[in-house]
Amino acid sequence: MNCFATEDCTCRPKRRRCYTLGNLKGLALQIRLFTLRQIKAATNNFDAANKIGEGGFGSVYKGFLLDGTTIAVKQLSSKSQQGNNEFLTEIGTISTLQHPHLVKLYGCCIEGNQLLLVYEYMENNSLARALFGPEEFQLKLNWWTRHKICVGIARGLAYLHEESRLKIVHRDIKATNVLLDKDLNPKISDFGLAKLDEEDKTHISTKIAGTYGYMAPEYAMHGYLTDKADIYSFGVVALEVVNGRSNTSSQRTEECFNLLDWAHFLKEGENLIELVDPRLGSHFNKEEALALIKIALMCTNVTPALRPSMSSVVSMLEGKVAVPVLDSAGAIMTQEKIEAMRKHFRGDEHQAVGENISKSMSIEGPWTGTALSASGNDQYPVLLDTDYWHKTE
Repeated sequence: MNCFATEDCTCRPKRRRCYTLGNLKGLALQIRLFTLRQIKAATNNFDAANKIGEGGFGSVYKGFLLDGTTIAVKQLSSKSQQGNNEFLTEIGTISTLQHPHLVKLYGCCIEGNQLLLVYEYMENNSLARALFGPEEFQLKLNWWTRHKICVGIARGLAYLHEESRLKIVHRDIKATNVLLDKDLNPKISDFGLAKLDEEDKTHISTKIAGTYGYMAPEYAMHGYLTDKADIYSFGVVALEVVNGRSNTSSQRTEECFNLLDWAHFLKEGENLIELVDPRLGSHFNKEEALALIKIALMCTNVTPALRPSMSSVVSMLEGKVAVPVLDSAGAIMTQEKIEAMRKHFRGDEHQAVGENISKSMSIEGPWTGTALSASGNDQYPVLLDTDYWHKTE
């Protein structure tokens, strides 16, 4: 019988625990089981020419099924940080999630020593590459498309938090984990960081998994994890969509060390409209832009309880509910918190930055579905330097 072995397996020396299709019965899978022969045929035997990604979880290959469907195949790496039990649990979890704004899992393959996931292929790569990737890969996203993308991300998160059978906290919402299909519809990827609410009633996470620049302060510094952490991350992504630049890129002044800080600075001067991407010129809806920025600032409130739910965010974005007047109390990141965040992420002589926090800004290649690495760097890391920042002004 074929198995996927782990280190304590007795049937094969120095291999990993045996996994067979029998192990999947309790997961109530609603997905297709592919054979290894089918996957090899689809990817031309994992031809290097079809390799489109490499992450902490393993390699990603583009492939084609016999019916012409384009797929993205993620191959488990033998040195992956993702354990096999976690992988099987991941399959069971993802298979229950179906939503227009979540990347679709077509199926999996567990055969011999291969453990593979098969996802839908996303033609337009990641939101990060579209907005602030290398110039040759950027997409000219008009205001209507940008607003649509924010609404889609919000709907996807509202489903994960409030509508799905399992309440799920994603933990790593960022522009590289939002993928765009051929029609530029957004789909949330990377559920390797998904957190089932019922698994941890204390909401205290002992292993921080996320990305610098998107993590809520209470989670980054204290490990306190609720769906409010995702809402904070959404706020950062929304600001990036409006501005067209990364939150973690170099900023304009010493006082504003990231995009979010700059947004608060502009808010104090009642100049929020200056945050809008200059590449849009005058071709945007000023009322919608201001509403989106204000919603983003509400989502990134330093007090988790003051952040709106994602369903409320959807209602505000769709114009069904008015956007409240922002209260400056608690909305601005204090200098004390700024210094604490800087120390936490950058480290000092007494505190090194944790290895489980990804600091790189990445742009995935002609990309795929989800990246399942729990703490590894993204595919194709590209650090955006000061020259890039000024060139896009």
